[in-house]
Amino acid sequence: MAADPREDDLPSKPPVWNDPRIRALVFQIVIVVAVSAFGYYLFDNTLTNLQKRGITTGFGFLDSQASFGIIQTLVEYSETSTYGRTFIVGLLNTLLVSGLGIALATLLGFVIGIARLSSNWLIAKLAAAYVELFRNIPLLLQIFFWYFAVLRALPSPRQSYDLGGAVFLNLRGLYLPRPLFEPGFGYVFAALVAAIAGSMFIARWARRRQEATGQQFHTIYTSIGLILGLPLLAFLATGAPLAWELPELRGFNFQGGIPVIPELSALLVALSIYTAAFIAEIVRAGILAVSQGQTEAAHALGLRPGLTLRLVIIPQAMRVIIPPLTSQYLNLTKNSSLATAIGYPDLVSVFAGTTLNQTGQAVEVIAMTMGVYLTISLVISLLMNWYNKRKTLVER
Repeated sequence: MAADPREDDLPSKPPVWNDPRIRALVFQIVIVVAVSAFGYYLFDNTLTNLQKRGITTGFGFLDSQASFGIIQTLVEYSETSTYGRTFIVGLLNTLLVSGLGIALATLLGFVIGIARLSSNWLIAKLAAAYVELFRNIPLLLQIFFWYFAVLRALPSPRQSYDLGGAVFLNLRGLYLPRPLFEPGFGYVFAALVAAIAGSMFIARWARRRQEATGQQFHTIYTSIGLILGLPLLAFLATGAPLAWELPELRGFNFQGGIPVIPELSALLVALSIYTAAFIAEIVRAGILAVSQGQTEAAHALGLRPGLTLRLVIIPQAMRVIIPPLTSQYLNLTKNSSLATAIGYPDLVSVFAGTTLNQTGQAVEVIAMTMGVYLTISLVISLLMNWYNKRKTLVER
């Protein structure tokens, strides 16, 4: 039996001032205290300067009347509304253009990215030209191009482009028919929700059936038929409870319908096309990261190129695509603040611009605006990280 080591044989402890753990803890405390002191200095200095200039602080200005109009609002708003309402209008407009931009850029980016790897020489070269053209031109210039060179060159309202007497396009914007939902349309909406839930159930059942028996079931055609057919049956059974309000030219402009202002169109097109060029390269790199042997193995099993891409290549490439794709979503959201250059009423334009100039509450307005963009970015990162974790390869 071995004897216990004597205390004299154990290595001696280093002095307290030379202990790496204690030294690291002291440095962290010093840094936290220094950063906190610097922050307090900035805060106190700002309050002192504001008091010297007679500027009041606080968020009471949000209840004051704004007294200015906004050309596009997703909620009820007028010149008698408060600055708090202005904040909500700007926030919703920012979310609108960011959400639509992310959807369109993702769809276009995936198509262009796959087209870059096409065996067709012309398609591959056109996709490469698209990427090199749009990702190397500053986004602000592209916004100016679509707004001033394309949309501002459209005809006046009296010479509008007409599509079936229901859709009109002119320099004032795009005018679409507005749906008017009548009593009973809720059954159609409920049928749509039931159809989507049924499609998800069928997809899970088909996957389990294929894993158990190897037999495939065409869920795409079934889901399309279910999602389109079931609401249509409910729509006809309830007596077609839907009417349309068509835009009509009255005086110098169109009234009624759903107007899409040219500022929104120009910003949305520029953001989508610009970001899609980067997403296309991310998709191309993700597909190339998948081993060629996977494609050869899929072809050896008899899968056609389309099924090989959808069932074998893309699912594996997504593990590479998702992290950089998250960065592009964040960039698109933050780049939407360039809307102020063409007058689109986003958060920066109507709140950090007009509201700040009228109230002088620079600290509160800028802090709220920065807080909104920070929150949106963190939410996007959280959702994409959750999706990335679901797609991560689980090793045994």
